[in-house]
Amino acid sequence: MTLDVASAILNRRAIKQFDPAYAMPDSDMEKILDLARRMPTAFNIQNWRFVVVKDPDLRRRIRAAAWDQPQVTDASVLLVLCADLKAWEKKPGRYWENAQPDIQAVMTAAIDQYYRGREQVQRDEGMRSCGMAAGAIMLLAQSMGYGTCPMDGFDFGAVGALINLPADHEIVMFVAIGKPAAPPKPTGGVLPRAELVLNDTFPA
Repeated sequence: MTLDVASAILNRRAIKQFDPAYAMPDSDMEKILDLARRMPTAFNIQNWRFVVVKDPDLRRRIRAAAWDQPQVTDASVLLVLCADLKAWEKKPGRYWENAQPDIQAVMTAAIDQYYRGREQVQRDEGMRSCGMAAGAIMLLAQSMGYGTCPMDGFDFGAVGALINLPADHEIVMFVAIGKPAAPPKPTGGVLPRAELVLNDTFPA
Protein backbone atom coordinates (compact mmCIF):
# COMPACT_ATOMS: atom_id res chain seq x y z
CA MET A 1 0.00 0.00 0.00
CA THR A 2 1.35 3.40 -0.97
CA LEU A 3 0.44 6.33 1.25
CA ASP A 4 0.63 9.81 -0.23
CA VAL A 5 0.82 11.59 3.10
CA ALA A 6 0.45 15.13 1.74
CA SER A 7 -2.68 14.23 -0.24
CA ALA A 8 -4.20 12.38 2.70
CA ILE A 9 -3.64 15.39 4.96
CA LEU A 10 -5.09 17.86 2.47
CA ASN A 11 -8.12 15.72 1.59
CA ARG A 12 -9.00 14.45 5.05
CA ARG A 13 -12.13 16.01 6.52
CA ALA A 14 -14.37 15.18 9.46
CA ILE A 15 -17.19 13.22 7.83
CA LYS A 16 -20.60 13.61 9.46
CA GLN A 17 -22.66 11.48 7.05
CA PHE A 18 -21.65 7.89 6.40
CA ASP A 19 -23.25 5.24 4.18
CA PRO A 20 -24.84 2.87 6.76
CA ALA A 21 -25.22 0.14 4.13
CA TYR A 22 -21.49 -0.09 3.46
CA ALA A 23 -19.64 -2.89 5.24
CA MET A 24 -15.92 -2.30 5.62
CA PRO A 25 -13.91 -5.49 5.09
CA ASP A 26 -12.30 -6.77 8.27
CA SER A 27 -9.00 -6.99 6.40
CA ASP A 28 -8.99 -3.22 5.83
CA MET A 29 -9.59 -2.50 9.50
CA GLU A 30 -6.87 -4.94 10.48
CA LYS A 31 -4.44 -3.28 8.07
CA ILE A 32 -5.18 0.16 9.49
CA LEU A 33 -4.77 -0.93 13.10
CA ASP A 34 -1.66 -3.03 12.43
CA LEU A 35 0.03 0.01 10.91
CA ALA A 36 -1.25 2.39 13.59
CA ARG A 37 0.30 0.12 16.21
CA ARG A 38 3.69 1.01 14.79
CA MET A 39 3.36 4.63 15.84
CA PRO A 40 5.72 5.75 18.61
CA THR A 41 5.07 5.57 22.33
CA ALA A 42 7.37 6.65 25.16
CA PHE A 43 9.61 3.76 26.25
CA ASN A 44 7.73 1.62 23.69
CA ILE A 45 5.02 0.89 26.28
CA GLN A 46 2.30 0.80 23.59
CA ASN A 47 -0.25 2.18 26.02
CA TRP A 48 -3.13 2.50 23.58
CA ARG A 49 -6.09 0.13 23.46
CA PHE A 50 -8.38 0.10 20.42
CA VAL A 51 -11.98 -0.98 21.03
CA VAL A 52 -13.53 -1.86 17.66
CA VAL A 53 -17.28 -1.47 18.15
CA LYS A 54 -19.42 -3.27 15.57
CA ASP A 55 -22.35 -4.63 17.57
CA PRO A 56 -25.42 -2.69 16.32
CA ASP A 57 -27.19 -2.59 19.68
CA LEU A 58 -24.08 -1.39 21.48
CA ARG A 59 -23.54 1.24 18.81
CA ARG A 60 -27.11 2.50 19.32
CA ARG A 61 -26.53 2.81 23.05
CA ILE A 62 -23.25 4.62 22.50
CA ARG A 63 -25.00 6.96 20.06
CA ALA A 64 -27.51 7.83 22.79
CA ALA A 65 -24.53 8.82 24.99
CA ALA A 66 -23.03 10.83 22.12
CA TRP A 67 -25.70 13.49 21.61
CA ASP A 68 -27.40 11.24 19.03
CA GLN A 69 -24.67 11.87 16.46
CA PRO A 70 -25.45 9.63 13.45
CA GLN A 71 -21.84 8.82 12.57
CA VAL A 72 -21.66 6.64 15.69
CA THR A 73 -24.07 4.11 14.16
CA ASP A 74 -23.78 4.84 10.43
CA ALA A 75 -20.02 4.48 10.00
CA SER A 76 -18.75 0.99 9.20
CA VAL A 77 -16.62 0.92 12.34
CA LEU A 78 -16.56 2.93 15.53
CA LEU A 79 -13.16 2.93 17.21
CA VAL A 80 -12.92 3.90 20.86
CA LEU A 81 -9.31 4.84 21.57
CA CYS A 82 -8.40 4.25 25.19
CA ALA A 83 -5.23 4.78 27.20
CA ASP A 84 -4.01 2.07 29.54
CA LEU A 85 -2.68 4.31 32.29
CA LYS A 86 -0.85 1.45 33.98
CA ALA A 87 0.69 -0.14 30.90
CA TRP A 88 4.09 0.92 32.23
CA GLU A 89 3.92 -1.58 35.11
CA LYS A 90 2.30 -4.53 33.33
CA LYS A 91 5.20 -6.86 32.56
CA PRO A 92 7.34 -4.01 31.18
CA GLY A 93 10.07 -6.40 30.07
CA ARG A 94 7.89 -7.47 27.14
CA TYR A 95 8.20 -4.02 25.59
CA TRP A 96 11.91 -4.71 25.12
CA GLU A 97 11.86 -8.46 24.58
CA ASN A 98 13.83 -8.16 21.33
CA ALA A 99 16.66 -6.21 22.99
CA GLN A 100 19.80 -7.60 24.59
CA PRO A 101 19.28 -8.63 28.25
CA ASP A 102 21.34 -5.74 29.60
CA ILE A 103 19.39 -3.20 27.55
CA GLN A 104 16.10 -4.80 28.58
CA ALA A 105 17.10 -4.47 32.24
CA VAL A 106 18.08 -0.82 31.83
CA MET A 107 14.89 0.11 29.99
CA THR A 108 12.64 -1.76 32.41
CA ALA A 109 14.21 0.09 35.33
CA ALA A 110 13.91 3.41 33.48
CA ILE A 111 10.21 2.81 32.82
CA ASP A 112 9.55 2.22 36.51
CA GLN A 113 11.58 5.24 37.58
CA TYR A 114 9.87 7.54 35.12
CA TYR A 115 6.24 6.56 35.74
CA ARG A 116 5.92 5.32 39.31
CA GLY A 117 4.02 7.80 41.45
CA ARG A 118 3.51 10.22 38.54
CA GLU A 119 -0.16 9.80 37.72
CA GLN A 120 -0.39 12.96 35.64
CA VAL A 121 2.53 11.82 33.50
CA GLN A 122 0.87 8.42 33.04
CA ARG A 123 -2.29 10.13 31.81
CA ASP A 124 -0.48 12.64 29.62
CA GLU A 125 1.53 9.90 27.92
CA GLY A 126 -1.68 8.00 27.20
CA MET A 127 -3.23 11.08 25.61
CA ARG A 128 -0.14 11.66 23.45
CA SER A 129 0.06 8.04 22.37
CA CYS A 130 -3.60 7.81 21.39
CA GLY A 131 -3.42 11.17 19.63
CA MET A 132 -0.56 10.00 17.44
CA ALA A 133 -2.34 6.73 16.72
CA ALA A 134 -5.56 8.56 15.83
CA GLY A 135 -3.71 10.74 13.35
CA ALA A 136 -2.20 7.68 11.69
CA ILE A 137 -5.58 5.92 11.59
CA MET A 138 -7.27 8.86 9.86
CA LEU A 139 -4.54 9.29 7.25
CA LEU A 140 -4.36 5.56 6.53
CA ALA A 141 -8.13 5.37 6.16
CA GLN A 142 -8.12 8.41 3.86
CA SER A 143 -5.46 6.81 1.67
CA MET A 144 -7.64 3.68 1.37
CA GLY A 145 -10.70 5.61 0.21
CA TYR A 146 -12.51 5.88 3.53
CA GLY A 147 -13.75 8.87 5.45
CA THR A 148 -13.23 9.42 9.17
CA CYS A 149 -14.59 11.54 11.97
CA PRO A 150 -12.60 12.17 15.16
CA MET A 151 -14.99 12.65 18.06
CA ASP A 152 -15.03 13.72 21.68
CA GLY A 153 -18.66 14.79 21.86
CA PHE A 154 -20.00 12.10 24.17
CA ASP A 155 -20.49 11.21 27.82
CA PHE A 156 -17.14 9.60 28.65
CA GLY A 157 -18.44 7.94 31.82
CA ALA A 158 -21.50 6.47 30.13
CA VAL A 159 -19.47 5.11 27.22
CA GLY A 160 -16.90 3.70 29.63
CA ALA A 161 -19.66 1.75 31.38
CA LEU A 162 -20.98 0.48 28.04
CA ILE A 163 -17.62 -0.87 26.92
CA ASN A 164 -16.69 -2.19 30.39
CA LEU A 165 -13.70 0.15 30.60
CA PRO A 166 -11.18 -1.05 33.23
CA ALA A 167 -10.58 1.28 36.17
CA ASP A 168 -6.97 1.91 35.14
CA HIS A 169 -7.92 2.95 31.59
CA GLU A 170 -9.24 6.23 30.22
CA ILE A 171 -11.16 6.92 27.03
CA VAL A 172 -9.36 9.44 24.83
CA MET A 173 -11.60 9.79 21.75
CA PHE A 174 -13.63 8.07 19.03
CA VAL A 175 -12.71 7.68 15.40
CA ALA A 176 -15.62 6.72 13.12
CA ILE A 177 -14.56 5.12 9.82
CA GLY A 178 -16.60 4.32 6.73
CA LYS A 179 -17.75 5.43 3.30
CA PRO A 180 -18.94 9.04 3.11
CA ALA A 181 -22.59 9.41 2.10
CA ALA A 182 -22.22 13.09 1.15
CA PRO A 183 -19.38 15.50 0.47
CA PRO A 184 -18.15 17.34 3.55
CA LYS A 185 -19.02 20.98 3.97
CA PRO A 186 -16.37 23.54 2.99
CA THR A 187 -13.52 23.84 5.44
CA GLY A 188 -13.75 26.56 8.04
CA GLY A 189 -10.33 27.82 7.03
CA VAL A 190 -6.72 27.65 8.19
CA LEU A 191 -5.16 30.34 10.35
CA PRO A 192 -2.14 32.19 8.93
CA ARG A 193 1.22 30.49 9.36
CA ALA A 194 2.57 33.56 11.17
CA GLU A 195 -0.01 33.10 13.91
CA LEU A 196 0.73 29.42 14.44
CA VAL A 197 4.46 29.00 13.79
CA LEU A 198 6.97 30.76 16.03
CA ASN A 199 10.72 30.97 15.70
CA ASP A 200 12.59 29.97 18.84
CA THR A 201 10.34 31.60 21.46
CA PHE A 202 7.02 33.32 21.98
CA PRO A 203 7.18 37.13 21.82
CA ALA A 204 8.30 38.79 25.02
